[in-house]
Amino acid sequence: MKITNTCLLSKSALLFFLFFTISSITLAQQNAIVKGTIKTSDGQPAQAVSVGVKNTSIGTITNINGDFQFKLKPGSYVIHVSALGLASEEKSITIVAGSTTVVDFSLRENASQLKEVTISDNKRKFKIDNPSPTLRLNEPLLQIPQNIQVVSNDQIQEQQIFNMLEGVSRNVSGLTMQEHWGNYARVNGRGDRLAAFRNGMNIEATWGPLTEDMSFVDRIEFVKGPAGFMLANGNPSGFYNMVTKKPTGITSQAFSFTAGSFNNYRATADFDGKLTSNGKLQYRLNLMGQMSESWRPYDFTNRLAIAPVLRYKFDDKNTLTAEYTYQFQRMNAFGSAYLFSTDGYASLPRNFTNAPSNSPATNIKDHSAFLTYEHKFNNKWKVTAQGAYFNYAQKGYSYWINSIADNGDIDRNLGLWDAVNKNKFAQAFVNGEVKTGAVNHRILGGVDIGDKYYIPDYIQSGSLDPDPANLFNIHNPNNGPVTLPVFDRDTPLSERGKDWYTTEKYQSVYVQDELGFFNDKLRLTLGGRFTHATTFDASAAEGFKNTNDKKITPRIGISYSVDSATSVYGVYDQAFLPQNGNIAGGGKVKPITGNNFELGVKRDWFDGKWSTSLSAYRILKNNQLVGVPGNTNEVVQLGQTKTQGIEFDARGEIITGLSLMINYAYTDSKISKDTDPANVGNPVPGFAKQVTNAWLTYRIQRGVLKGLGFSSGYQWQIDRLPWSLGTGTSDLPNYFRLDAGASYQLRKMSFAVNVNNVLNTYLYSGGHEDYLSPTGKTVYTWQAEAPTTVRVSVGYKF
Repeated sequence: MKITNTCLLSKSALLFFLFFTISSITLAQQNAIVKGTIKTSDGQPAQAVSVGVKNTSIGTITNINGDFQFKLKPGSYVIHVSALGLASEEKSITIVAGSTTVVDFSLRENASQLKEVTISDNKRKFKIDNPSPTLRLNEPLLQIPQNIQVVSNDQIQEQQIFNMLEGVSRNVSGLTMQEHWGNYARVNGRGDRLAAFRNGMNIEATWGPLTEDMSFVDRIEFVKGPAGFMLANGNPSGFYNMVTKKPTGITSQAFSFTAGSFNNYRATADFDGKLTSNGKLQYRLNLMGQMSESWRPYDFTNRLAIAPVLRYKFDDKNTLTAEYTYQFQRMNAFGSAYLFSTDGYASLPRNFTNAPSNSPATNIKDHSAFLTYEHKFNNKWKVTAQGAYFNYAQKGYSYWINSIADNGDIDRNLGLWDAVNKNKFAQAFVNGEVKTGAVNHRILGGVDIGDKYYIPDYIQSGSLDPDPANLFNIHNPNNGPVTLPVFDRDTPLSERGKDWYTTEKYQSVYVQDELGFFNDKLRLTLGGRFTHATTFDASAAEGFKNTNDKKITPRIGISYSVDSATSVYGVYDQAFLPQNGNIAGGGKVKPITGNNFELGVKRDWFDGKWSTSLSAYRILKNNQLVGVPGNTNEVVQLGQTKTQGIEFDARGEIITGLSLMINYAYTDSKISKDTDPANVGNPVPGFAKQVTNAWLTYRIQRGVLKGLGFSSGYQWQIDRLPWSLGTGTSDLPNYFRLDAGASYQLRKMSFAVNVNNVLNTYLYSGGHEDYLSPTGKTVYTWQAEAPTTVRVSVGYKF
């Protein structure tokens, strides 16, 4: 049913919360927590080892740190540890309601003997219980007073996702992918673009960085709402944090090869192990190469990724990790995916292109490096310091059009797009726990420093159709070779882009204290952050090139554990984000400020195998920038936007072998204040009012077909808004895509086939660019997605 007004939304959300909370309390069994760590005989974490309760179906497997956790009713039990090729271990325990019992194991085997266990595991883990260390929160996701969703590497592999442009967003409520240029991902959620983070650092740039290949990604954490209290400056709508793969201390190798539709070929290799016999020096090396054509003529994308990581463990307290990532991408000129017509969306064939057969290629080289040092004072206090450097270099071209006539004649434009993006970051933070009387304190404090620099040359351009009597026509296209404009690349980019470069520098300090009452059942979070930021935009009008801003942003949160499986929370926080832009008509670009109020309830089901979260929120955001139609160099600064909605996420294993991810979000985002009264009440561009996704997987656990799995899922977007500001109305149709897959794992070998867009639906997203019509007609521009595509992969682990 479509929700039509704010009042109904608020009442529905309140009733939903009351029902969910009362149901949770009623169902509560006062379970106790059983957790522990399993290590090998040489002190390494034992990953993927089965931990179960004897004579029951309750159990789990250990994570990469050898940790496990599940819930039991009060009573006496025998905990059983086993895996193929291991000598089983057992321990007897007696637990009481509401308690936490720690049961640790030390295996007789060493880490090398354990690798066959890791390889033979057939399970998929879609549910993650704890955030990565890069989020700096030393507590389970269930207890954090914020909506945080984690997409695991297993889920990425299950769906055969190669990079952020390929549907990661389906796994989290309320997210949509907007049109893209092929180099970076624009993920929208809660009414705006989510900031791109990597390993806890805000690496987002105006046109970058290059989207991460999934070959070196361990997980993706989606943090909803402001989170500047714990990380660098971020958008009030939230951010996604790419966590890269690190050494595990367990020697293993994995290879995969994929072949797919449109001559898509991809190979990956993952090497993990130790360089010294004592295990102190560990390594991880991920390699990827991909060649891919397209359903559009002359279109292609070739990629390469090299990601080595070294970790040295001086002792149990001191660790140093160094990682480097190189990505190379060669592709057709940017913008070749855009289609233009005055006849309406999808009025051209899905494989239509405006590009000539001699279309020039774009090359991108993306380097990044991290250095992280961690020192543990004891089991309650540790300090982490890390630095990072990013260097993105692009030599490319971009397509657009100068105009389109009513009869379909197009004057095509090819522009130069060279750019360099250099970012430097430094962070240090401390985590600790202390007790004052009956109150537990979980302390977080730190400093963040960032320096971003971007210089482009996208001003040089020329027509591909200079003869008015011989224009390209979309109804009778001639994609033959054309004379390409001549551009100046002899002049250094530092000179060509001197009137267009931007910088952003910030320094921040923050502190947070989570106070735990009644044995941490009630948790009160108090935090604050001070940020000083300066920006420079060479393209802005004189007198408005520099900004210098500072702000204190507070955070207050409360979370209560109804029982060991259920928590309810509320949070109020603020955001502060400096930004660059050339205001149309002149003016100073103000930083983004915003506040978020959110209520939520989280619950684990089926002994912790499945989790659900429900949240309702309202975000007030000031000074959001949107582009001016027809002018890529100018922006308009909105006064204030108000975004509110509800989000529901569920993921995990319902029964052994059957996993489900399903989500739903309702979003209402409007301009609430503006210098132009005509804009007030109009929707903010680029979101869908209702979004729901699902992915269901079943894997046979026993018998001759053990290891055979089937999966299927959908993406459904209702009431979509175009990305352009427009008139606040939308004529985009609803979006529905169905995907499916099958896989089989036999000892060290794995086989998988995925079929995307099973229904072969003409899918697209787009907007209006009416300025392109000399007669004032509506000009529709859109990007079409691929038709039905197939990917077949073979993997080998040892």
